[in-house]
Amino acid sequence: MSRMPSLGWRQIAKALQRAGFFFHRRKGNHMFYYLPGTTRTVVVPRHREIKSGTLREILREADLARDEFRRLLD
Repeated sequence: MSRMPSLGWRQIAKALQRAGFFFHRRKGNHMFYYLPGTTRTVVVPRHREIKSGTLREILREADLARDEFRRLLD
């Protein structure tokens, strides 16, 4: 499996919204997104470039596979 591309917080937020997540609130430099009908909440830091470990954790919180996430980016 190939590496994930370097992404900014806006690209990640758009992909999450395409997956059905809605913006909930902002606290400092962190954006909170939730999935209606569940208790799932995803936190996205507002950084120009999200590190690969942080992106992996975001995908785990959102319960998204890498391939599914890549499709949401397009």
